[in-house]
Amino acid sequence: MKPLFTRKLIHLAIAVIVLAAVHMNAQQQARAKIDVSKLGPQVGDKVPDFSLPDQTGTVKTLQSIMGPKGAMLLFIRSADW
Repeated sequence: MKPLFTRKLIHLAIAVIVLAAVHMNAQQQARAKIDVSKLGPQVGDKVPDFSLPDQTGTVKTLQSIMGPKGAMLLFIRSADW
């Protein structure tokens, strides 16, 4: 009885894996680098005063969320955007 995986089948599988890896690498290199320093406030930057509604409609300001040690703002994209 012949073995299930012949040399040709193994070579074909290796070639497919190598081609897939090369293709994925090419796609990753084609992506433009993003300069995060131009995306908005950075860690440690002062946030300008704001007035925005929260998820329940209550208006929050920077002063209303500020505690004795400051405040941490976290922005999460909702699934229904």
